Amino acid sequence: MRKIKKSIITKSIKDFKIDRSIKKTYIPKLGDVAVFQILSIGKHKAVQSEKGNNSYIFPGDKILATFGTRYASNQFEGYLPKKYHTKYQLLGQGGVVGVLESMHAKFKYIGATEVRLVGYAVDEKGNVLNTIYNNYKPISFKPFKKRTYEIYLSVGASMDSGKTTTAAFLSRGLMKQKKKVAFIKLTGTVYAKDCSFVRDCGARMAIDFSYCGYPSTFLCKTNDILTILETLLSRVEQINPDAVVIEIADGLLQKETKALINHKPFMEIIDHTILSCADSLSVNSGVEILSKVGNTPTLITGLFTASPLMINEVKENTSIPVFDLEDFMNKEIFNSVFSPKVKSNRINEVKPKQQFNSTIS
Repeated sequence: MRKIKKSIITKSIKDFKIDRSIKKTYIPKLGDVAVFQILSIGKHKAVQSEKGNNSYIFPGDKILATFGTRYASNQFEGYLPKKYHTKYQLLGQGGVVGVLESMHAKFKYIGATEVRLVGYAVDEKGNVLNTIYNNYKPISFKPFKKRTYEIYLSVGASMDSGKTTTAAFLSRGLMKQKKKVAFIKLTGTVYAKDCSFVRDCGARMAIDFSYCGYPSTFLCKTNDILTILETLLSRVEQINPDAVVIEIADGLLQKETKALINHKPFMEIIDHTILSCADSLSVNSGVEILSKVGNTPTLITGLFTASPLMINEVKENTSIPVFDLEDFMNKEIFNSVFSPKVKSNRINEVKPKQQFNSTIS
């Protein structure tokens, strides 16, 4: 077992045996743990280890990972297998394996890293180990619970629109206001880099759904995601935060994101919604979608703020404040928008000073 490279999603798994006898008959569930052997290297050349660093992989290497799903419009679409396959695909660097359904054209000649199933990781009784709530008890969503902190929601019109960068700089801006900040990435595919980035920007604590053992949240029921939320809120409440920044992965039309923003009890706990967009046209559709569910964004930001022309296009079509990255650091501008007394009244032109970057897992 020492030669098996352990991925970050399996960090809660301490002892296990390998059962090869059931690999052709057992149909895996989300979070089921197994040992895989690398067949060929594609997009992913490494897995994140349990400590969060990259552990590079080569044909013949064995990894401990979980079965899972993935939705990433700029990368892979993948699902749990419904039957045994002679080979599977590594869907995410955090250690998510499944059956690849589609991929972005940019990976056409690279493809996915392919693996074969060696056997399932089982306990002494022969039960297949699963990472979901392996170490923690789930806590049901409490929509009427009194929260002593403000909750900021970072959403994007699409994948790679700047949501994580927005959450990070928002966290830093709040930190500069002498507030203790916690960050929660509620949905997506396990990848430790986003939490590390937001933590480095000033969040006192940064955790995601993988804390609950989920390798991904694609196709999870809304109630299950809300249970993840309450469990994560319970964890960050241990530091008595003044503010909690929540990021929802992917775009507003993605299935789980769409369900969440249309879930009234969830949206009612949100104090401020920040919309990130990649271009000026997506601002209009994003604002329209959020306004229809009664949650007009407090401000608009994202990749489009790197272009003065697109900023002007946005300003000509909405009075909602526009932030570039440096505005999150400006105390006067920041307070003019997030003050309880004054919301959404900043309409002066903003010139982009720092550019957004997006991360790819």
